[in-house]
Formats: sequence, structure tokens, C-alpha cells
Amino acid sequence: MQVEALRDLVVTTLEDTKAFDIITLDVRGKTSITDYFVIASGTSDRHVKSTAEAVAFQAKQAGQAPIGTEGLQEGEWALIDLNGVVVHVMQSKVRDFYQLERLWNVDPQAAEKISKERGSP
Repeated sequence: MQVEALRDLVVTTLEDTKAFDIITLDVRGKTSITDYFVIASGTSDRHVKSTAEAVAFQAKQAGQAPIGTEGLQEGEWALIDLNGVVVHVMQSKVRDFYQLERLWNVDPQAAEKISKERGSP
């Protein structure tokens, strides 16, 4: 599966599970660990966990099983590593604290914004 198709599958799954403030960051040329980060917010620990599990399931169904997952037990920040796409699903307070978009020196205005504003599930 092409990395762009995988990214699109992830975004569609996030939208279907009502994640919000979804953005994609093209990090090719900035890191060798992945091509894209997809970052999304969830409303609660249960929502973060179920959203991350849905992403992992849909990717596996498409033939792209995750090579790793983290944070599914806690539900504040879940990470799904799909090799070419790394997915971060976070509660808003955690996302505000870590500011991954800023960490990767990406102007939030320049990042591809997919869904509604933060706090508007």
C-alpha cells in the first residue's frame, strides 16, 4: 500500500470515530523514522483508546499491520506506528502540553488541517 493511501485510510478512520483537530505532518526530509505524522484529539481516555484501536484494526485489514503501539492502556496519548505513517491520538490537554506540531517546527497554519477546531468534537 502506498504511504499516501495509508495516510488517507488513517484520516478516514479518525473521522469515522469522531476524532477531531486532525492534522497531517509531512516529515519526509526531517526524519528517517516515518514519512507522515497524523495527529488527532480525542475527548476522553476511552475515546482515545477506541480510536487508536480502530486505526490499528483498519490498517491491519488493509494489509498494513502496525509494527508497534503505545499508550493503549492509559488512553491519554496513544501511538500507532504503521511504518510510513505514525499516528498520535491524544486528549486535548496532553496535546496542548506536548505541542508536537511545534516540536517538528511546523507552522500550525501550514500543516494540513483535516477537521474541526480543537474542542469541537
